[in-house]
Amino acid sequence: MSILVDENTRVVVQGITGREGTFHTKRMLEYGTVVAAGVTPGKGGHEVEGVPVFNTVKQAAEKEGVNVSCIFVPPPFAADAIIESASAGLDLIVCITEGIPVLDMVKVASFLKTRKSVLIGPNCPGIISPGKTKVGIMPGPIHKPGPMAVISRSGTLTYEVVDQLTRVGLGQSTCIGIGGDPLVGTTFIDHLKRFKEDPDTEGVVLIGEIGGTAEEEAAKYIREEFKKPVIAFIAGQTAPPGRRMGHAGAIISGGQGKAEDKISSLKAAGITVAMDLGALGKTVHEVMEKR
Repeated sequence: MSILVDENTRVVVQGITGREGTFHTKRMLEYGTVVAAGVTPGKGGHEVEGVPVFNTVKQAAEKEGVNVSCIFVPPPFAADAIIESASAGLDLIVCITEGIPVLDMVKVASFLKTRKSVLIGPNCPGIISPGKTKVGIMPGPIHKPGPMAVISRSGTLTYEVVDQLTRVGLGQSTCIGIGGDPLVGTTFIDHLKRFKEDPDTEGVVLIGEIGGTAEEEAAKYIREEFKKPVIAFIAGQTAPPGRRMGHAGAIISGGQGKAEDKISSLKAAGITVAMDLGALGKTVHEVMEKR
């Protein structure tokens, strides 16, 4: 199984006529993703890589039965794009866009409370169910089907970790980049709850980083509710307070967000924490062998 997306997922790409939208639409199609429609206001009636373009998500949903959106809309318009997909009743919204103002995301978060849509991102690589579908910008060839779930705040680290897992013979059930901004649509815990119920997920790799308290909250949930093996890595272990590491969410401030605090919380919950990124795949393999 997989969570949230599978071979039946029908994707609409918002911003499909832009450079990034067109490029990654082609990559998704090559992977086997059913990209059924694109949306760019004013470009309805055109095609991109053989995909029909509509003016609105509602039109794409009515004409092509799309149920998942992948957003490549510039930051000033991305919040409205998320709200448009939620208003159209899509099940899942994946927002790749980075640089969305925090106040815009506050508005989005409030709106989503009244809708069924699940938001992944923003500022994320997306979600992939290896061998079935990918929605986002992940490099497909490094992913292989298997028993390990991956949930990550970091985009590029996700690729490194997945490559290591594949090399040690551990494929993935679903990999999710939740995004590293201060305000994101879904958390570690949201997805851990889904993987808890997925019979084909046997273990989870959790990639965290400095900033915020998401990892400490996940550790508490894992200790109390999650029985499958979890292996974690925290990026930014040598970052000094106040130093921004990569994106808006990865910053130590207000006495919170230090790597050592996160690592301590995870270890106290019985979670194996890999201190060396280069050995993470080997560490995961050892833990899964012992279970």
